Amino acid sequence: MLAPVVDDDGAPFWEYAARGELRVQACAGAGCGEPRFPPRPCCPHCHSFDSEWRATSGRGRIWSYVVPHPPLLPDYAAQAPYNVIVVELAEAPRIRLVGNLVAAPDAPLNSVPPEQIRIGARVQVVFTSGADGVRLPRWVLERP
Repeated sequence: MLAPVVDDDGAPFWEYAARGELRVQACAGAGCGEPRFPPRPCCPHCHSFDSEWRATSGRGRIWSYVVPHPPLLPDYAAQAPYNVIVVELAEAPRIRLVGNLVAAPDAPLNSVPPEQIRIGARVQVVFTSGADGVRLPRWVLERP
């Protein structure tokens, strides 16, 4: 399993994930408050450099998904086929996170059959240990 590349802007995301919290960066500029992902130094709406990390409920809905099959990069080929979902966050519908739908936090990537995945299905974030000790956000169905 590959570990995410952590840069200065995204480091807080991974620090909160290590604690089991899903947070997104938001503008702290006067009157803006716009959430943004991926994290970046400047707000694309008001151009403020002030930001904060807001807790989310960790709930969302599946906006899109794909089930990749080989040929894939070698680190992923042995795990295929597996799902990759795009989750629209409940509190911030313009924020969409990419992850995997799993049956339980430490379940394998292919633990949910593709025929059970539905666009619009409600999901909840869970965290699992990944490479290099990084805690990765994954998703489980609210109603399996």
